[in-house]
Amino acid sequence: MAGDSIKVDSALTLRGVRGLAASERWLELLAQLEQKRSIVRAAKAVGLSYKAAWDAIDTMNNLAEQALVERSAGGRGGGGTRLTASGEQLVRTYQLVRQENSLFLQRLNQQLGATAGELRLLGRIGMRSSARNQFSGTVARVRAGAVNDEIEVELKGGQRLTALITCESTQQLALARGVAVVAWVKASSVMIACEDEDVSARSSMRLSARNRLRGQIARLVNGAVSTEVVVALPGGTTVAASITKTSARELRLRAGMRVSAIFQASSVILGAWG
Repeated sequence: MAGDSIKVDSALTLRGVRGLAASERWLELLAQLEQKRSIVRAAKAVGLSYKAAWDAIDTMNNLAEQALVERSAGGRGGGGTRLTASGEQLVRTYQLVRQENSLFLQRLNQQLGATAGELRLLGRIGMRSSARNQFSGTVARVRAGAVNDEIEVELKGGQRLTALITCESTQQLALARGVAVVAWVKASSVMIACEDEDVSARSSMRLSARNRLRGQIARLVNGAVSTEVVVALPGGTTVAASITKTSARELRLRAGMRVSAIFQASSVILGAWG
């Protein structure tokens, strides 16, 4: 009912200099990972699948100044997953903010006699992207055109990606060298090319796609029809590609394999903070 009183609640998020760092669920995933020392148990505790948990960790690592979670290989246990010092500090901050936020909401609800109708408009404050890949970076170059501009974005590891956007969008986002941005790319827009082939054959190949990010396969996730290929780039950034299982089989993809993630400049969406 429009006139019924409801309580004010909040979805706790943390933001850094590069924008959104993590949602409350993702932050709780980090807290559970620190406590349980297992990505499987941590994911289960917050109601995420194993894949969704790794997707969240990849995104947080990409958007953070320094990696929050790292994996170690070898040893008696065959390696594991743990928080870095930056991750542990983020969890401490999250727990402190969550406690203060809870006290604030208690006081607010005692004083505020809001109705559902009044609060409905205030609920439209969040937006999530369906794009699997989110990269944080800095504008390295703006190449102006008559209709569209080419924007080069430098990622944490030093590699660059190029976005093709309208001149109007460049102006609206106030893009210039040094501006911090986030780039979104759908996994279905990313192609995978093997880097282990003969160098001479590879160097003779020309592609119309502007973006080619080189790295190593971190993991493969097989589905009924498609395979998700997660590629680790220098600097701790990852990029995911969704390709057919047939393609993955024909390319003989495996963890640790050197590959390139290729996508067109027109497939990149840019966002900046006002």
